[in-house]
Amino acid sequence: MSQEGFQSDAVKTTEDSGLNPVETQRSIPGKTPIQILHEYGTKTGSLPVYAMDKAEGEAHQPSFVFSVKIGDVSGTGQGSSKKSAKHQAAEAALSILQKDNAAVIISAKSEINGVAAETPNPPNSVGILQELALHRGWRLPEYSGVTESGPPHKREFTVTCRLESLSEKAVGNSKKVAKKAAAEKMFAKLQTLSGCSEITWMPTPSVRFENLKNSSSEKMCLLRRNPLSIPNTDYIQMMLELSKEQGFEVTYFDIDELTVNGQYQCLAELSTSPVTVCHGTGISCSNAHNDAAHSALQYIKIMASSK
Repeated sequence: MSQEGFQSDAVKTTEDSGLNPVETQRSIPGKTPIQILHEYGTKTGSLPVYAMDKAEGEAHQPSFVFSVKIGDVSGTGQGSSKKSAKHQAAEAALSILQKDNAAVIISAKSEINGVAAETPNPPNSVGILQELALHRGWRLPEYSGVTESGPPHKREFTVTCRLESLSEKAVGNSKKVAKKAAAEKMFAKLQTLSGCSEITWMPTPSVRFENLKNSSSEKMCLLRRNPLSIPNTDYIQMMLELSKEQGFEVTYFDIDELTVNGQYQCLAELSTSPVTVCHGTGISCSNAHNDAAHSALQYIKIMASSK
């Protein structure tokens, strides 16, 4: 019997016997728990989110514990490698999803036959992104900067999605569509930064102002000593060097609306604890960024020099 025939029979037998998702994946050669759980998540609009809970043991005999959350279901697995622990976690979650085995089988069968599984309800990218943030303990995604353009019969809406230090902008024919597109772009960016479909990217840990006060590093000492009133100073570069030295991130967010004087505006956000946000204006976007960086440096200088 050919491999294709064996796979088709495996799926048919599974459908007839009502096997649970764990048995389903074992019946289909080449399928792993992680793959089947991902297919199920794609179909239901709630992608699985993995997290490493523990890493212990000696170098020659490590032990990893991973958890996975998909919708309201969670699973935990342990293994001698990260991959095996994630497989165990996925299998634990699949065993709980027995009531959804039909959807899992259909998804698996469609891929085997070379046909993309039909998704009656597209994944809710806004919900998936929020669930990911909640599971990882990140700040929830923020959607702002809504602007309208175009003629009345063909309006276009622009929405900016911000997650930790990341920002993505998208356009749609309604606010809802633009918001969804921005969330999709953000999720795609997270996958790109992770280097794979599984989200492994982590934001830079927040730097407390107490640490900045006690810092005696070169850039911080220069900031305390030197004035911030020298003309034509590249404050963006100065801020970049300071942020690298101190371990926080700086993100610039452009504001579409101009000031009453017709100048560009932006916000500089620092991943400090608490988060620092400073406003800047200028005759160009780069000038506005430089002004915001200048304001942020002044704020850090005051906070880091206070007793």
